[in-house]
Amino acid sequence: MLKLSGVMPALVTPFDAAGQIDFAAFKTHLEGLRAAGVTGWVPCGSSGEYNLMSDAERESVLAFVKAFAQPDETLIAGTNAPHTAGVIANSKRAKELGYDTVLLATPFYTKPTQAELIKHFKAVLDAVDVNIVLYSYPDKDGVELGWEVLDALADHPRVIGIKESSGSLQRAIGIATRYAGQIQLVSGSDDIALDFMFWGADSWICGPANCMAQAVCDLDRSYRSGDLIKARAQMATLYTAMNILESGKFVQKLKYGCELQGTPVGECRMPLGPLTAAEKADFAAAMQPIIDWK
Repeated sequence: MLKLSGVMPALVTPFDAAGQIDFAAFKTHLEGLRAAGVTGWVPCGSSGEYNLMSDAERESVLAFVKAFAQPDETLIAGTNAPHTAGVIANSKRAKELGYDTVLLATPFYTKPTQAELIKHFKAVLDAVDVNIVLYSYPDKDGVELGWEVLDALADHPRVIGIKESSGSLQRAIGIATRYAGQIQLVSGSDDIALDFMFWGADSWICGPANCMAQAVCDLDRSYRSGDLIKARAQMATLYTAMNILESGKFVQKLKYGCELQGTPVGECRMPLGPLTAAEKADFAAAMQPIIDWK
């Protein structure tokens, strides 16, 4: 089983003033994240606005990140779609581009039942030779990946982890204890990431890493070194900004955070609208100690 570890940013997709993918800005962005110490890359997830891109654009992003990645950096492609056939097609193309692992939430909009989800994920596993990191985000998807689904998939050797973004520490503890040695717990609830680490999450697929890379990588390193007092202090510094991120307009705030850090990545695509002046001011204030991170 592929061992997932460290901070892997759920990458934003930079756009230029004309709304096209800005690969020059993308390269600058990735270089900064690598310098901070990330361990891999997760393009075309929800932070990357995959649902607002064409298939050709998504493919171009996957190809660009694959070309940039170094051999020791983990690659996980977001290949979600609203239907199983689309997920299979996206995952096959990702595999062709060099991705052995994909990140999959429930098919969006359709709200399938637990039994339908089991058939869906098994169909993907049967059709494409890739590892799957499940993505549990019930607030966005409207459907939880329940114990019924996880029980049915836990013994499959290519279901290697679950990015848990429910915000429920109790559920994270349940995953960590119920599926130890089977499904790796991946932190996806950023404002309680330190709690996830304590309960065995050795990796963090992290949207905030786009604009807080040094800070979140330092937190990860502090925990790994055993300095829990320092890690708790770092989490306390991060908490306010992460909590504001979770309050709404998540991707817009990630991109504004990149601008605050001096690596602008453009605006989001419609229908995602810009931040208000008040929203910018609140987030900028919360970001200041992260910008001044030592």
